[in-house]
Amino acid sequence: MTPPNSACNSFSRLTSRRQHLGEMMCAATGGLVGLSGIAQPSIASALEQNAKRVLMVYLSGGISQFESWDPKRGATTGGPFHSIASSVPGTHVGELIPHTAQQLHHLTLIRSLSTPEVEHGRGYYYVHTGHSGSPSANWADPALGSMIAKRMAADEDPLPYVHITPEGGGGFGKGDASILGARFGPVHLVDGKLPANTSRPGSLSARGERQRDKLRNSANRRFLKRRTRTAETEAYSYSFEQAARLMERKEIFGADRATAKDRERYGTHEFGRHCLLARQLIEHGLLFVKVTHTNYDSHCENFSFHVQKLAEFDRPFAALIRDLAERGMLEDTLVVVTSEFGRTPSINYNYGRDHYGKCWSIVVGGCGIARGAVYGRSDPRGWEATENQVNLAQVFHTYFAALGINSHQQFVVDGRPVAVADLAESAIPEILL
Repeated sequence: MTPPNSACNSFSRLTSRRQHLGEMMCAATGGLVGLSGIAQPSIASALEQNAKRVLMVYLSGGISQFESWDPKRGATTGGPFHSIASSVPGTHVGELIPHTAQQLHHLTLIRSLSTPEVEHGRGYYYVHTGHSGSPSANWADPALGSMIAKRMAADEDPLPYVHITPEGGGGFGKGDASILGARFGPVHLVDGKLPANTSRPGSLSARGERQRDKLRNSANRRFLKRRTRTAETEAYSYSFEQAARLMERKEIFGADRATAKDRERYGTHEFGRHCLLARQLIEHGLLFVKVTHTNYDSHCENFSFHVQKLAEFDRPFAALIRDLAERGMLEDTLVVVTSEFGRTPSINYNYGRDHYGKCWSIVVGGCGIARGAVYGRSDPRGWEATENQVNLAQVFHTYFAALGINSHQQFVVDGRPVAVADLAESAIPEILL
């Protein structure tokens, strides 16, 4: 798994950003070691009637909890912004997210998350896999989107995991599927656009395309009679099948499907367009939709940074939550809003906040999650949790419990058990319905 780029210059942040159809296969197969040992069957049949979905909003770089979910107005660490009342009586958030504040009754704040990772690459890995550390040369834990796809996707689902990335973000999520296989990796929609080469060339007729696919399938079968099936051959074959199925459903990605009023409500800037597309994809039954919003890494000019970034985030995210609720989709859609870590209570000499994991905040909501709750508490200056401190393993167990999945049931891949999170931990019962 490769983390996105940020303002920091650590070696692990310098990632490739190649964008082409091959990414659909290659991005999902980094670190694969063979699929013959996968023993855990899909449990899609048990969940089919509920049509549960996941929306993950990833705020890359580390959003400041002080300017958003856990303001400390009046404290020496609080910064210049006011806190404002939300739609949940007694709960206040930062003044930079007024629209989101009015949708908070649909969501739950966790204000007592404590994590050990404060480097971007390791933090990214932790919040996406539920496991602390970093991938090694021969092992990487699958990411949440890939694990959900493995557990819940129907066999015929061509797009169980879609990642809407900003322009230049084609490297995000590289290797998310790890040993689960290419089928469960993300399809990256860079700036919300379909990958290249997903339309049939004008010079090729539908009949010609069918004949070409027939020849390719015949060659594949002959090849496999003489070779051992590997992760790479599986990925190669599946990339063609996935592209073909994607072409059959490409109309659901069209921006012209949105009304002018919707485009006005969400905004025509990048994140607004991406949130509107996320709603569109969830409406059409896609299982796991991830939207990335970048550049929260505010070591310098933290307050100016957050004025800009939260102005982009606030209105479209609030519109998305409101629409999911009003259209009856929030009941079956788990919502997760996270960064790789929070930011320091102290303000540095560049008027910035640095990386901080000891106490920070995330947001969850929707399917299986209590509404309008606040779990945990930080001290008056935000240095540490004083009530109900939690770790990411507990949070991951909570995600799966909200979806009705037994998070202590492991995958078995090539004889090796794969846990979704630390098996010594459990879900947070107080925020589950």
